[in-house]
Amino acid sequence: MPGWTVIAMSSNRNTPCLARDNLHKGTIMTMKLKLSLVALCAASLAACGSGTGGEGTRNSVRAVGSSTVYPFAKVVAENFVRSNPDFGSPIIESTGTGGGIELFCKGVGADTPDIANASRRMKASEFETCQANGVTEISEIQVGLDGIAFASSKGGITMNLTPEIVYRALAANPFGKPQTAKTWHDVDPSLPNKPILVYGPPSTSGTRDALKELILIPGCDSNAEMKALKDSDKDQHEKLCTELRSDGAYVDQGEQDNLIVQKIEGNQDAIGVFGYSYLEENLDKVQGLTMNGVAPTYENIASFSYPGARPLFIYVKNAHLDAIRGLREFVGEWAKSWGRDGPLAKIGLVASPDDVAARSQAASTAFPALSAADLK
Repeated sequence: MPGWTVIAMSSNRNTPCLARDNLHKGTIMTMKLKLSLVALCAASLAACGSGTGGEGTRNSVRAVGSSTVYPFAKVVAENFVRSNPDFGSPIIESTGTGGGIELFCKGVGADTPDIANASRRMKASEFETCQANGVTEISEIQVGLDGIAFASSKGGITMNLTPEIVYRALAANPFGKPQTAKTWHDVDPSLPNKPILVYGPPSTSGTRDALKELILIPGCDSNAEMKALKDSDKDQHEKLCTELRSDGAYVDQGEQDNLIVQKIEGNQDAIGVFGYSYLEENLDKVQGLTMNGVAPTYENIASFSYPGARPLFIYVKNAHLDAIRGLREFVGEWAKSWGRDGPLAKIGLVASPDDVAARSQAASTAFPALSAADLK
């Protein structure tokens, strides 16, 4: 390092070579001080390396993940820039929850994201991957609620769905039998005699995971044999309950939920599956379909009376908190935005219950570390 004196050490009791002769005490003390400062500097550099990686630091916060959380994160980023003009504009990427957490868990350093946006909770297996890659300190913060909305175009197909109907219509092998339904009427005689055509999220999306957990599995478990299968053969239960048909009745539309809105807007017989916020944003174009007779509304999601209600999260890499300029402040901007009367509610975010919101508020400044036990 420029300006530092390199002092060789002998192998004999770690005594400085130059001090082995009759050096004055003052000289020895000066050398020891230099050695201490060198060690301190090395330790500081090591700490910086562990927080920012081999590529140094970054001038902007980087968040990746859920397409559902994406529009909320963009608003937070825009407000953050207005409130903090001295910081760089945050980089927000829509990669899907699974893809975002995978990037987040690759390690620490400026070449990895600071935040993973998620429309479901981190899986235990993902947490283990993070730990194995050195991402050992992670803070989980629930930013609000959303709902998995089923919708059709204005004036298009309408029906009262149930988890069982959705499962029987979309499963590759409903209740372990070949999929033969071509129309909704084939699934249930009370439903329209219209072809089954559903545009929905891909396998990397948290919305897809929530669709499985909140709708498909409950629909599958309405059958006693399938429910019993969960105890006897968990893997087979997972396959039969969550594998979707691949004959064109379910169309994976990618991570852009706005494309799903466009698809169903152009086809009155089509149904789309996306986050509630996209439904609320496009009520002039599409209409929500009821689930168990309950409409996907703010109040019904907030009370969890709507079957598709789900929490939304951000995961923060604590090793980056002091290494990436503005990261703490960006999380603080989230906390200022997620209230019932905040800017995110205006674009469809449903505020968390009061007790959860209080925990999230505390976590946004204290950054408690998530543990494996928390995810069980």
